[in-house]
Amino acid sequence: MSRPGGTRELRIIGGRWRSRRLSFLDLPGLRPTPDRVRETLYNWLQFELPGRHVLDLFAGSGALGFEALSRGAASLTLIERDARQAGCLRDIAAKLDADNCRINAADSQRWLRDAVAPEGGFGLILLDPPFHQDLPNQILAQLSEKGWLTPDVWVYVETEQAPDTLRLPSGFILHRQTQAGLVNALLYYGEGSNEVV
Repeated sequence: MSRPGGTRELRIIGGRWRSRRLSFLDLPGLRPTPDRVRETLYNWLQFELPGRHVLDLFAGSGALGFEALSRGAASLTLIERDARQAGCLRDIAAKLDADNCRINAADSQRWLRDAVAPEGGFGLILLDPPFHQDLPNQILAQLSEKGWLTPDVWVYVETEQAPDTLRLPSGFILHRQTQAGLVNALLYYGEGSNEVV
């Protein structure tokens, strides 16, 4: 249990930091991805994730991003609007000696306007934005405009919206999905990706 404005903990499920517990701020509206959903997502991606650059545009607790880094991602870029939470994410990265993690205290849409992808581009993009603002489609449009939704990228979206309301570029396919309460967890891939069986 925690009080609003206090701290909570998350547990990394797999990889080199398995079972490490990390603290983050319990901010209003924060919805860390449940352990079961995180484990399902990275089981889907177990053969695709290693060596990929990962971008988490709504980092929050850092649960999704640090799990990816623990399981072999080449690098992690976290975008977090709240400066205090971004400070917690920096503390987590320091405790893990994660020198391949970059944390940006910024609004994701503003950050995207000027951002440059790492060499080789991002191979996995994580979208778990605040609900009821149609942010997934706004962000997907920006990613498409920047040319980051290439045929070999994987895109994970966590949303209250139905899958048929999301607008991905042609050539992207819904690979897997699961549901936790009213939340849809959706994994898409471009036709150039090596589909996971």
